[in-house]
Amino acid sequence: MALASSSRSLLLLLLPNNNNLTPITSGRLLPITGSLQRRRRDSALSHKHWNTSRNAVLREEMEATAVPTSVPVRVALELLQAGQRYLDVRTPEEFAAGHAPGAINIPYMYRVGSGMTRNPHFSAEVGIYFRKDDEIIVGCQSGKRSLMAAADLLASGYSCVTDMAGGYEAWSRNGLPMAEL
Repeated sequence: MALASSSRSLLLLLLPNNNNLTPITSGRLLPITGSLQRRRRDSALSHKHWNTSRNAVLREEMEATAVPTSVPVRVALELLQAGQRYLDVRTPEEFAAGHAPGAINIPYMYRVGSGMTRNPHFSAEVGIYFRKDDEIIVGCQSGKRSLMAAADLLASGYSCVTDMAGGYEAWSRNGLPMAEL
C-alpha cells in the first residue's frame, strides 16, 4: 500500500513489521504517529467487531448442524422392540429386495443414470409419517445415506433421531429379523 504525504512529496510504503504497519521512506524507519495510529486503532476495532459477528454466525451454524447418534444394528433392534420406528431411506428397489419389519420407506436419494440425486421432498415426505418428537431409527444400505438423512432431520427440527450404523447390510449379515416379502 502506498500513501502520498500532502506536506511533503514523499512516497510512504507501509510494510508489515511485527503485525504493525511501519512507514518506510528512503530506507529509514519512521515512527507511526497521530492520525495513522488512530486509523490503525479504528481499523483494529472494526476488524474485532467483524470477527466477533462472524464467529457468532459460525457458532449458530454449528449449533444448528446437529450430529446424529449412531448405534450398532443390534442396539437398533432393541430400540425398535422398545417402540421406536424405523425409517428406511434406501431406494424403492433396494427396499423391495428386503427390509426390517415395520420399516417405512422414504428414499433420501434416487438413482439417476450412474449416480444418485437427493430427494428434494424428503423432509416433507417424512412429515407425512412422523411427528417431530417421534423416536426414529434411520437406516439405509451401508450407513452413509442414513447418516446424512438423520442429520437433515435433526436440522429440520426432529428431536429423537438415531442413525443405524452399517445399514441394512449389517442388519442382514447379523441375521436380524426380515419383513415377509
